[in-house]
Amino acid sequence: MKRNAVKNDPVHVLLVEDEFLISEWIAQSLAEQGFSVQTVSNAADALRALSCAPVDVLFTDINLPGDMDGAALARRAREMQPDLPVVYASARANMLDPADRVPGSSFVPKPYEPDYVGRLLNAALEATSAAVPA
Repeated sequence: MKRNAVKNDPVHVLLVEDEFLISEWIAQSLAEQGFSVQTVSNAADALRALSCAPVDVLFTDINLPGDMDGAALARRAREMQPDLPVVYASARANMLDPADRVPGSSFVPKPYEPDYVGRLLNAALEATSAAVPA
């Protein structure tokens, strides 16, 4: 996976979360951990963000408002960026069948600790980088 050209550049996270307080809390915590975070509240805005700015990892809630949920968003995002690491989140642990996830993705049940999310995002990046030939 070709991430940021400069090693010291922050990891660019696209956070898709429709619950404002959760979004703000996680975005602030991830920023404190050194991530560059862009937040959106639905899949349509996420797809626009993916087409306009560099994204290193997608962190999306599964249950989103509008016509597209997090699972469909991840599939579309992978069409745009085939090696994009994806981490799903949901308050309902059984909401997304593992067969419906994009390959190599991760899942974190809500509620979660922001520090854990940061470690999970880094692990997803490392796993994707290791799987993609240079």
